[in-house]
Amino acid sequence: MLCNDLHSALKPLLARYEQVCIVRSEGVKELKSEGVKELVLRTSEQTKSIETVTQIWDFLFAQEMTRRGLLIAIGGGVLTDLAGFAAATYKRGIDYITVPTTLLSMVDAASGGKTGFNYHGLKNSIGVFAPPVETLIWPGWLQTLPTEQVLSGFGEMLKTGLIESTDRLWDRLLQYDLDTMPIETLTPLIDSCVRAKDKIVAADPHETGLRKVLNFGHTFGHALEEISLGTMPHGYAVVYGLIAELYLSVTKLGCPKEPLQQLTQLMLHYYGKPQCKCSDRAQLIALMQQDKKNERAAEINCTLIQDIGSPVINQVISPAEADEALEYLFAL
Repeated sequence: MLCNDLHSALKPLLARYEQVCIVRSEGVKELKSEGVKELVLRTSEQTKSIETVTQIWDFLFAQEMTRRGLLIAIGGGVLTDLAGFAAATYKRGIDYITVPTTLLSMVDAASGGKTGFNYHGLKNSIGVFAPPVETLIWPGWLQTLPTEQVLSGFGEMLKTGLIESTDRLWDRLLQYDLDTMPIETLTPLIDSCVRAKDKIVAADPHETGLRKVLNFGHTFGHALEEISLGTMPHGYAVVYGLIAELYLSVTKLGCPKEPLQQLTQLMLHYYGKPQCKCSDRAQLIALMQQDKKNERAAEINCTLIQDIGSPVINQVISPAEADEALEYLFAL
């Protein structure tokens, strides 16, 4: 939920628990709370690993945390994914709260209950569904974000705008000027994105059907992110993945070309072209064939759209079609 005062929003939640511990990202301001122990972690895609999860487990054991305790995760998406997984598996599960501090984690990672870590070079390939007790979104964190992090979060918002038909979200996102508009004016758009995701997750918490629409742009996006060895911000990779998957939406499902043209303009203005070579295409296709979203081994499974607000899940594409979409993306 959106909150104007983080401490006031936390107070009634903390009163329910005998013990409270905090895990926060390095660089995130300390949350003053008397008697609450903290673990500070340096987080990145490179440290999104079982070793970091072990650090959190060790911290919880050192504090003698019981199953009636609460873990608060304060940070970006990597931190909330890791802490959520640790909470879900410590003593078979304790409650946790997420406090997202980046735009990306506010609109995506910190809610929905997907937790986990990277393994064998594959993004989020180990994890569990374990929703937090609450996600507290305090817009004040936005003032601290560098431009790259704002753009990364905005990439996930663009994805939501393309799959969601209510609130004129796509049109509102197109009208938002990141170059000139104050960052706090993003708050109504954040609220719309969170509500859209919450509605989808409530209907399909374990991603057996409808929730797969949230994967739009992510089959290609995750492969691009993985081939960059974590140097490409997630939201940038999603934007590039959206371009490729919008191209396939046009060629396979007859989606109008206008959303692809609009997103291409945004990409070139804000994100630039992906720093990949045509020779990377074979490796990218191999990574997509190992994606955790695939229903069968070695297939490539995507969510595509027939139009804005009309996503279609479980679209299996051939390696030749994937190669064609990558060729289109790299030629822009």
